[in-house]
Amino acid sequence: MRSSDIQSLLRSKQTVFSTDELAMLWRETKRSRIYDKANHYIKTGQLYSIRKGFYAKDKNYNRREFANKLYAPSYISLYTVLAQEGIVFQYYQTIYIISHLNRNISADGQNYEYRKIKDLALCSNAGIKEHDAYWIATKERAFLDLLYLFGEQHLDNLSPINWDYCYELAPLYKNKALIERLKSYHKYYLEENA
Repeated sequence: MRSSDIQSLLRSKQTVFSTDELAMLWRETKRSRIYDKANHYIKTGQLYSIRKGFYAKDKNYNRREFANKLYAPSYISLYTVLAQEGIVFQYYQTIYIISHLNRNISADGQNYEYRKIKDLALCSNAGIKEHDAYWIATKERAFLDLLYLFGEQHLDNLSPINWDYCYELAPLYKNKALIERLKSYHKYYLEENA
């Protein structure tokens, strides 16, 4: 094993690596060699195995980064973002992700809930930003994802929402019911704050 192999990982800003990413970093084409190197570094404590095919520098890896890499394309959204932005006050331990499939996963003691939306909306980067090696929805995009997937929900604080931005993003979903829900929430917000 070359010490440069592990050094290339340690220099990276990423905290999570797929087998394919290790192959590129190590310039290795043989799968068996990649697995042998990964297993060696796991045994020596220089690499941490999260789940088959996914590795981290150590146990303190970025779980949101892992969530994005497990199923791509994807981005962090829904209750994870809404709680972080103070729109819902309840704490959610599960990380919620928008993807091309519906799936609940548990890995390394963390729950991940993937929710499917139309490819047209999923593949648009409007209202999505890169943050610490993962993709995350803005509060407005997360709000619209919630309305699209679950209909009307109780939300504790609508004041952080930029309504103009919501109306700009809403056509991505090509869903009339979503537009009507958005108008209903906006009307409620305006009446409550008149």
